[in-house]
Amino acid sequence: MQWFHYIILLTIIIQAAIPLLVYRNYRFNLQKYKKKRTAFRPFAALCIPCKGLEPAFEKNITSFFKQDYEKYILRFVVEEKSDPAYKILCRLKENLSPVSKALDIKILVAGVGKSGACSQKNHNLLYCIKQIPDDVQVLAFADSDICVSKDWLSHLVYPLRQPRNGVASGYRWFIPKNNKLTELVLSALNAKVAQLLGNSRFNQVWGGSMAIRAKNFKKLNIAELWAKSISDDLSLSRAVKKNKMKVAFVPACLAASYENTNWEKLFEFARRQFIITRVNAFKTWLTALLASLFSITAPIAAAGFAYLSLKNKDQYAQLLIIVPLILLAAQLTQAILREAMIAKILKEDRKDIKAARIFDIIFFWPLSFLFFFLVISSAFGKTITWRGIKYKLAGLANVTVIKNKP
Repeated sequence: MQWFHYIILLTIIIQAAIPLLVYRNYRFNLQKYKKKRTAFRPFAALCIPCKGLEPAFEKNITSFFKQDYEKYILRFVVEEKSDPAYKILCRLKENLSPVSKALDIKILVAGVGKSGACSQKNHNLLYCIKQIPDDVQVLAFADSDICVSKDWLSHLVYPLRQPRNGVASGYRWFIPKNNKLTELVLSALNAKVAQLLGNSRFNQVWGGSMAIRAKNFKKLNIAELWAKSISDDLSLSRAVKKNKMKVAFVPACLAASYENTNWEKLFEFARRQFIITRVNAFKTWLTALLASLFSITAPIAAAGFAYLSLKNKDQYAQLLIIVPLILLAAQLTQAILREAMIAKILKEDRKDIKAARIFDIIFFWPLSFLFFFLVISSAFGKTITWRGIKYKLAGLANVTVIKNKP
């Protein structure tokens, strides 16, 4: 065997490992998402920061009022009363409070955070937590751009019954509003990340759907971390893993996020996510970079080696011809698995996500090039724009507000 035969063999082994991980997560997620979670119902506080109006804002917010959970309080928090979300939140509270199981519902105004301290989202969350009663056992958090099922909170808190689970987390799945190309691309790119979540040590917390025991929140000094960080979720992941606890992924908390976007917003969103990841979780960012690079270069390199073997009349030439096809087939399998999974979990949105699922399966490889480009673009620069606020990230605990747009 020649030297490149060993490289090809190693490439096949690496490529085979990824679909196996995805298949393992696929089985785990489909086994867990439909179970009933009624045995563990601690007193929970659900905190939802809001800024501006996302697509389906009222539908999303309504889903938090309709949780089938007996012991929870509901807190919405905005930066200022002038935020367009505030008026709608007040109206929804008035209309839905009588039918909600939430024991208490409040809409809080946090004010503008201090420049050079943390993100406005973290400022809002910290303000909200200060208003929560001492007897609350679990702190749950959600973003206003997701729509959740009525048993979402029950599933989210359930893993916390085990002390080894430091935090429980769901994730988003983008549902295109108009099936524009940008929306299909966003859904497919996000799906590439979601497929890695499951019964895995690669799990990271996602701030749009997470829960932690109140005692662990204090024990891990999360309030102090958030007070000097841009990120709520990645800083929480770091603290949990540093203390030898697990990030438990909850398949039933894969939530629909209805999105209407354009190319400018898509690139801004993706680059922001990867810059925040690079600053707060460099190993995760590097893994994403190498994995996306591998998915692009492996089939190309394999095809090159096959051509070289044919040219040199290598005895393995006929065998090497099929290697690029095997590598691409492995990536196609991943796309089929992740889209089959979400079709079962988000049954109510199956029709609306059909075009995005087909798009992901057909264009799985070209999308890898775009994914790689977006990760590479985040390797440079330290400024991001998030909800109208421009930040400079000089480090894990060094955040400066450059400009706060009205």
